[in-house]
Parts: sequence; C-alpha cells; structure tokens
Amino acid sequence: MTWHDGTPFTAHDVEFTFNRIIYNEDINSSAGATFNFRFLDEATGTWTEARMTVTALDDYTVRCVLPVSFAPFLRSMGTAIYPRHILEPYVDDGTFNEVWDIGTDPAEVIGTGPFTIERYVPDDRLVLSRNPNYWLKDEAGNSLPYLDKIVHIIVPSLETELARFKEGDSDIHGVLGEEFEELEPLQAEGNFTIHRRGPALGSTFLTFNMNLGENPDTMEPYVAATKLKWFRNTQFRRAVAHIVDKEAIIRDVQHGLGYPQWSSISPAAGDFHNPDVRRYEYDIAEANRILDSLGWVDTDGDGIREDEAGNTIAFSLVTQTQSDVSERVGVIIQQGLEEIGIKADFRLVEFGELVTQLTRSYDWEAMVIGLSGGPDPHGGINVWHSSENLHLWYPNQPQPATDWEAEIDSLYVRASQELDRSERVALYHRAQEIAAENVPLIYTTRSERLTAVRNVFANTTPTLYGLWDIRYLYRTDL
Repeated sequence: MTWHDGTPFTAHDVEFTFNRIIYNEDINSSAGATFNFRFLDEATGTWTEARMTVTALDDYTVRCVLPVSFAPFLRSMGTAIYPRHILEPYVDDGTFNEVWDIGTDPAEVIGTGPFTIERYVPDDRLVLSRNPNYWLKDEAGNSLPYLDKIVHIIVPSLETELARFKEGDSDIHGVLGEEFEELEPLQAEGNFTIHRRGPALGSTFLTFNMNLGENPDTMEPYVAATKLKWFRNTQFRRAVAHIVDKEAIIRDVQHGLGYPQWSSISPAAGDFHNPDVRRYEYDIAEANRILDSLGWVDTDGDGIREDEAGNTIAFSLVTQTQSDVSERVGVIIQQGLEEIGIKADFRLVEFGELVTQLTRSYDWEAMVIGLSGGPDPHGGINVWHSSENLHLWYPNQPQPATDWEAEIDSLYVRASQELDRSERVALYHRAQEIAAENVPLIYTTRSERLTAVRNVFANTTPTLYGLWDIRYLYRTDL
C-alpha cells in the first residue's frame, strides 16, 4: 500500500497520527474524545482518564495497548491516518493547523484511497481519478476500483442540483421530502430509482442553554439568572416538549417522509435504539397544565406568562441560515410556544456564528439545531458526557451538574467497555430513558433517507449506511 505520491504507507504513519496529532494538546483533533478512555479508579473511587499507547513494531505492525476494554475499538480505528513524510515537519514547528486549510489546492492533499484528486475548479467541479496503485483486488484478481473517474458537480443551490439531475447531467441526487412527489413518477422516464432507506441517523432538536459558567473576560454569567432558572427546570422543558407538533413537521416540512423522534439513538442503529422511552405527544393542554402548576401564569393579560417572581417568560431562539428545514421547524416551535404563553424571538444566524456560540462564546439562550449520528452509540459520547465540548446545554463541566448527567456519564463509559452485546444494549437503553425523562434535547423528527440513482450501475447494495462500496461500482451503459 502506498500514499498517492508513491511513498509507502507504513505503521509509522499510524504511530505518528496518534502520538503526534490525535494526542497532541496543541492540535484540536475531533478524534481525541474517541480515544480518551475513562475508567473508575477503584482505589480512589474517582473517574480517571488515560490514553492508549500506539507503537510501530515494524513497518507493517502496530501495537495498541488500551487502559481498559473498549467495545467499539475496531470501528473507531476507521479514523483518518495522516502522511508522516509530509506533515511531520509542520507538527514539529507548530504550524500543522495551517498546512492543509481551506485555501489549499485539494490535489496536494493525499491519502491512500481508491481515487486521487485530478482537478478542482472552484464553483464548477471536483474530478477524482482512479488510483492505479490501489492495494485491493477483486476475487478474480482485477485491481480495484472499477470506475475511472468520479465527477462532483458544484452547484449554487438545491434547486439547481435538482434541475441538473432531471436534465441528466448527474447520476445521483439526494432527494428532499418536498422533491419526492415530483420525482417519484419520473423514475421510468428518467431511468432512475429512488431508494428509500428508512429513518436517518441524525436528528433535529430544540435545546436550552443551561451553562452555569461565567464569561472569563467580563465575569458575567453566560445566561441571565432568571432565564437559567427556567431552562434548568425539568418541568419547564417537559412542557415545551409537548408543544412540538411532530405531525405538522412531517406533513408540512418533510412532506410526509419523516418519523417522529422520541429517543436519542435512531432506529437505524438497530437494537441500540430504545423504542420505549417516555414520549411527549403534541398536547397544548398538558403543556399549559404543567406551567400552571409551576405558578407561571399570565397575570397582566398580555398573552405572555410571567414566572412566580413576575418575570416575563421570553427568550431568544436561533437557528442557522441556509437550512430551510431548521428554519421551518423553528417557526413551528415558535408558534407552539406562543400558544402556551411563551415569547420566543426567533432569529436566523450564520452557521459559523452558531458553532462559535455553541462551542466558544456560549452566548445563546435557545437553539434549533441538528447533529449527525452513527451506527454505534459511542460516537455520541462527545454530546452525552458532561465533560465534553459538545455537551451542548452545558459543555466542559468540571463535575456533572446533575445526578442524571452523572448517571449518563457512567452509562456511556461502562457501555463503551462492555464486550457483551446484550449488556451494552441494556446500558444504552437506560441512558436513553434518562435523557427522555430529563429532556436536555427536545427532539422533533428524523428525515427519511432518499436517494435517486440512475439505473446504469452494477453492484449497488442499498443498506442503512450507504448505497454501495464505491470500489466495486461500475457502469453497465459503457
């Protein structure tokens, strides 16, 4: 196996990736949380963190020694490996974070995969070419991949993407719910098939900022004390969960091609999904009852409730620009809040700013946002463990702020170390139950995975996770 520039790929690249990049405190690696192992120190009774050691024994053998058992180890080892011969000098001089950035010619970015980057034309196309030195062969001894080229056409909008597909300029199109009714009767005429692959792994939800910290520059709390008290009230969050009209979202936003979401783990993850968690049906009367029981009522007749101290219950609600789904879901949620006497100032924010608010400035109150998911629940530990940066409602907690967060922390760690599949499933099921009881994330719906593909390919194998192994795909019309 070689890198695209012909340099041999060796175990030393793997050792370099883990020890010099993933475990480098000066490099913000997204893989860091996955390979940071937590365990309970029996001597002290405290949670401890440790890394694995990664050693290249020779050019073709890597030894990994883990501090604890780790069930998703093999799946996690799908992480990207970096070319030591190119990047080590930049790690040495502290410029790794700048070497391959958004301005880099993509052809300079090499890997070991079946395709190399032949050409990139901004705002037009990205052309991938077959790697003639790819290591894998089929059962007959033929070198893979079969395809000679893959052309990614860059378009300015989703409307243009659909138009180019209908015109025959592209062979694959991710179908939006609103496009399905238009495309479905055109399958025979357009010589394509729409593959429906069930609920997505990702999710869209409403969450409230429950961060107890202070801005280190101003020493002001991230969230005003009055609003923090509302957001941290479990009964308040449950009341809000009852105003999410999932049927309206599926009908009006996803055009009937969606699924109500109750649990944090998707049915697409198989038996890890717990279908029996607490549900919050759309019920305005129940939401009103809960708020009334808190003593949060409209005392001045303006249609907006006040809390027991007389504070008007109003806050800002944000979601990202350039996401029609998030915007329309946000509007439905805003309308539901108004029905129960809560005022939400709904605004659209650039995605980059939204990410900054979530992960650095913590300057937000309520947010509609989505996250992708994966087939193994451990991939969500950076969201569900209270010490992690993506624990959205209150990240980087020095200690779990609540008993239920502490229990989820423990469950996720124990599940990652449990090698008995049925026991792992039980631990994740319990974590989903706790999350549903405490609703830090108020879920909406999951979309249907829809993809239109021309009927000119062989070796397509639609599954929960994809349409094909690109290495074995070939055309039948050439």
